[in-house]
Amino acid sequence: MKALQCTENGVVLADVPDPAPAPGEAIVKVLSAGICNTDQELARGYMGFRGVLGHEVLGLHAGKRVVMEINCACGSCATCRAGGRNHCPTRTVLGILGRDGGIAEFVRIPEENLHVLPDVIPDESAAFIEPLAAALHAFDEAAPRPGDRVCLLGDGKLGLLTGLALAARRGDLGRAVAVGRHQDKLAILEAAGLDVALESDFSEAGFDLVVEATGQPAGLARALAIVKPRGTIILKSTYAGVANIDLAPAVINENKIIGSRCGDFQRAIDVLARGSVDPRPLLSARYPLADAARAFARAAEPGVLKVLVLPS
Repeated sequence: MKALQCTENGVVLADVPDPAPAPGEAIVKVLSAGICNTDQELARGYMGFRGVLGHEVLGLHAGKRVVMEINCACGSCATCRAGGRNHCPTRTVLGILGRDGGIAEFVRIPEENLHVLPDVIPDESAAFIEPLAAALHAFDEAAPRPGDRVCLLGDGKLGLLTGLALAARRGDLGRAVAVGRHQDKLAILEAAGLDVALESDFSEAGFDLVVEATGQPAGLARALAIVKPRGTIILKSTYAGVANIDLAPAVINENKIIGSRCGDFQRAIDVLARGSVDPRPLLSARYPLADAARAFARAAEPGVLKVLVLPS
């Protein structure tokens, strides 16, 4: 089959063997696969990954549309038994760690990772379920309280989805503002009900909660500069390389810093089914699998949001 591979010589479309399922696994025909910033960082060396890219996958299995959770856990260790399957110490992660992804004709995945989609969710929205689950999860460990002032840093793909999730729960927050570098992207969040500001014009501080989704090593330092003493920072960014940062302000100001990764797929499906979030304005382009390498290059261009690869 054809698949988009991350190799030592770059990202290339290649002929690879069809996947063979292990016991308990399914082979899913891929309908679409999204390209996200994590894929770009993998190509730069993040996680040392080599293999087929793609973890935002919509597919067809047993005649039904399905999406798939990306963490493939053992199910039997102490972490899994305690409900922490996303942190199983022996897990593989679709298209990221030890397991080929879904920018391909077919993908291999544990059957227990599959979620059947309701008909009300269109294909274009279904492609966003994995990142939307991650965006919604940003507020699980530090839910904003009435009157809180919340700032979202970053207007890339994940930042915008996190902003849409924040707008859906804006409620009685004292302030909810998204800060970024692109007026056209911020306009999506402004239309959803958030206040917005360009980074170059933004000078506020003293936020109860800051969500850092810039995708840049400097993002944490910026978050520390605007969170209030004893306030909380949620980290969403992943990137190749190391952040060189002075953590003294976090100690002095007793800030809480929480990493946030994968979220609840069923909740994301329910949110889309209710129409609480519409991610389709974030879709920039579609490419056939034959042009997957060109799609990957397009996704890396400044200003481009979600790019989908369609094998069928």
